[in-house]
Parts: sequence; structure tokens; C-alpha cells
Amino acid sequence: MDDTSVCVSRIKLTYLLYPGLIRILLEGILDYYFLDAVSWGYSQALYHAAAYLGREALFILRPSTPYVCIGFHQDANQEIDLEFTTRNKIPVFRRDVGGGAVYLDGKQLFFQLVVKQNHRGVPLIIADFYREFLQPVIETYRHFGIPAEYKPVNDIIANGRKISGTGAAQIDNMLILVGNFIQDFDYEIMAKCLRVPDEKFRDKVFKTMQENLTTILRETGGIPSNNDLADELSKRYSKILGKLTPKLLDTELIKKADQLLTKMNNPEWLMANDRRHPDLKQVKVSDGVFVIQKIHKTPGGIIRITAVNQRGRLKNVHISGDFFFFPARKIYDLEQKLENVLAEEKRIDEIVKDFYQNQGIESPGVVPSDFSKIIIN
Repeated sequence: MDDTSVCVSRIKLTYLLYPGLIRILLEGILDYYFLDAVSWGYSQALYHAAAYLGREALFILRPSTPYVCIGFHQDANQEIDLEFTTRNKIPVFRRDVGGGAVYLDGKQLFFQLVVKQNHRGVPLIIADFYREFLQPVIETYRHFGIPAEYKPVNDIIANGRKISGTGAAQIDNMLILVGNFIQDFDYEIMAKCLRVPDEKFRDKVFKTMQENLTTILRETGGIPSNNDLADELSKRYSKILGKLTPKLLDTELIKKADQLLTKMNNPEWLMANDRRHPDLKQVKVSDGVFVIQKIHKTPGGIIRITAVNQRGRLKNVHISGDFFFFPARKIYDLEQKLENVLAEEKRIDEIVKDFYQNQGIESPGVVPSDFSKIIIN
């Protein structure tokens, strides 16, 4: 038997024993889906589906119609003018990723990366994951003449203004990084979608967004094609993740996405964080019983806590906001840990610190003491 025959025989044996390894060697580790325009629902459901299926993938796409997307920990009723969105037939969707409310449309090209936690080169710490895995996005912006920079915790800025909204999440053993290339932006509609105290405040929000959020069009006077943006970004991700294999949507992925949309595109999921209380810091209900609702801005985002102080102990604790918390669903366990705890800063601080340590919690830009400061101060 010559050397060639021996080599072929070994490849065949390896394929029989390790078909997955052969696929990785021949095709690449990550599936790559450049889909351009998809339905607004699929623009969220597909990457969620890949994560739940344990499939590593890079999606680059845009929604065919506009919608509003809120973070996993946000209260839709507190953040969004639901009367306006309903009246104007703008869907509102609560994603499985933290962060804040955003208005999304076809003038934004999304990138959605799903990788295993143990994928070679993936940092163990979320803050490092942001910094390293947003670098290909930054380099892509720079390729098109935009001086993009990384700003902790998870912002990409150009000339001092935000030019990409990004977020991360963990589903089972999969890490998700999502974001967008903001080609152009409708500041007016975004301001109208947000819940604000009055129209004067809305005008201030509009002007603040114009001052602090920029676009590719604004920075360069033009917009690269979606194909060119996708090619440059995928090329840079392949350098750190390995070969990307172009794919078409398959039955398994579509079926899972449809299942998730059934669950997530309904009022029960959207309003899961709804805790309607008077917009006051503290309301007396009876002797020794107060409803408290407080907001605290941290480097990692806004935290809103609603609770009942019943004769010095916390009841019905609810935490929401546009911060990031990993694993996301552990926030519910933290709420339970705070039930019936003495409403004292030191005790709350101890509980939260122990919870962080025992559960391996990461919340970039948010520290345990932030929670006690909100409740007590």
C-alpha cells in the first residue's frame, strides 16, 4: 500500500470515528448566515434559536420592517410609550439580552455572534469578551473611514458619539454578542417610542440622542453596501474564531425560531417585568408599610428597584433596568434572596456580595453595593 492509500485510509477511519472533527476541518467551526433582510421577528429569533440549539453561528442581517426592542431586565411599561407604538403599529419585543430599549429598522445592519463558552480564544470574563470580540466591529468601521473606538463597558464610539449598540447574553453554555452598524437613524421616531413625563422632556431626549448618537452616513456622507460590511466583518471574525462556513437557513433552525417567537412575541413575555407603582420614591400604604421605587445610574446602566418595606423588612422585591447581568435569569434568584431581609444597607450588601460570589455573577459596570445604595438611600 503506497503513502497516498495509507493517508486516504486514515482519513476514512477518522471520519467514521470523529465525523464532527472532519466537518470542522473541512468546513469550519462556525456557520455563517448573511441573510440581508428578514422579518422583524426572525431578526431576533434566529440567534436565540441557534443558542438554544447549541449551534455556533454568525448572523448578519437587518429587519425588513421597524420595531422596538427592550432588554431582558426592562419593564416595557416603564420604558416604552406603548400607546404610541400600538397606534403606529410598531411591534415591541423583549429580547433575552440585557441592555436598553432601541428602535430598530432596515437602516441598521445587525451582527449576532453565538459561540460556546469553551470555544478557543473566548475570554472567561464578560468584560474581556466585550473588549476582544467587539474589535472586529471596530476594525470594520475603521476600514470604511470611521475612527471607531471601544468604550467600556460595551460601547463603540466615533468622534465621541456612540455608533453601535451592543449587548451580550448567556444561554446555557452559549455566549451571545449582538450589535449593529448604524447606517442612518430616525431620532424622532425613537424619541416618540420612549415613555417620558412630558413633551418638553421628549424634546430633550431627542436633542440628547442627536448629540450623542451618530451614524455611518453622518460620519462619512455615504453608506457602504450591506455586502461589503458583511464581508469585512466576517473576514475579521474568521481570524479569531476560525473558518466560517456560509449557510442557508435549515429546517431545525427555522422550527426553533418559530417556537421561540410563539413564546416571546406575546404580552405575557413582554410584560414579565411590569410592576406598576406610583412614580414616587416612597409611598406610605399604612403604618410601617411603604412601597418604594428607586432608580440608580451606574457605569453599567440604570437599575430600577421596586419593593415593599414592611416594618423594616423587604417584600416583593423586583429589579429591572438596562444593565447586563450574567447569567440573566439569576436576577430572579437575587430578588428571592432579598425577600424578608432587613432593610439595612450593611445587611443587603452582605446578601448581594455573597450571592455574586456563590453564583459566579458578572454584571459589567454594576457592583453589589449598588443594590443596597438604591434601596436604602
